[in-house]
Amino acid sequence: MSVERAKLSFRNKLMIAATLLLSAGCANISPEEAAEKASVDIELRALAIQEVRAKQAVGTRVWCVPFARTASGVQIRGNANTWWSQAAGRFERTKTPTVGAVMAFSKSSRLSMGHVAVVAEIVSSRMVRIDHANWHRNKISLGMGVIDVSENNDWSRVKVETNPGAYGSPYAVSGFILPGSTI
Repeated sequence: MSVERAKLSFRNKLMIAATLLLSAGCANISPEEAAEKASVDIELRALAIQEVRAKQAVGTRVWCVPFARTASGVQIRGNANTWWSQAAGRFERTKTPTVGAVMAFSKSSRLSMGHVAVVAEIVSSRMVRIDHANWHRNKISLGMGVIDVSENNDWSRVKVETNPGAYGSPYAVSGFILPGSTI
């Protein structure tokens, strides 16, 4: 997906916002349903993609943390495995995926510094799509599938789509950090 495709004009954004407001007023949906239908901040996403492209152009390493910070607006610094604890008392944290939230992967033998990604879409109660960087070294992955494989259906263990339609090993997830929800 190109950055150009991710950009929307101000008029288009206004039309989308108006449509969502009108739909929400008529539909009588719960806050949980509204969260599921939310969308990522397209401007932040485009900026995160642009930053990655600039780093790639000069041969600089691409990491998940700066991408997730820019794409989500969650201003946390440090290794990905510290984000969940750093968010405590600063941002709302949940065990349920929400569009725009940062998915915080736990530190493990395969993820020595953890990993962070931004939830781009809720596909079903057991599947989401994420945008993130450095899952494949120095690259960004947009709309990558993630399935909940936890025994309790609580998103504590997931599999990530390594190639289209192919899901790899399970990874532990600490939870989801909600943007713009400073406590």
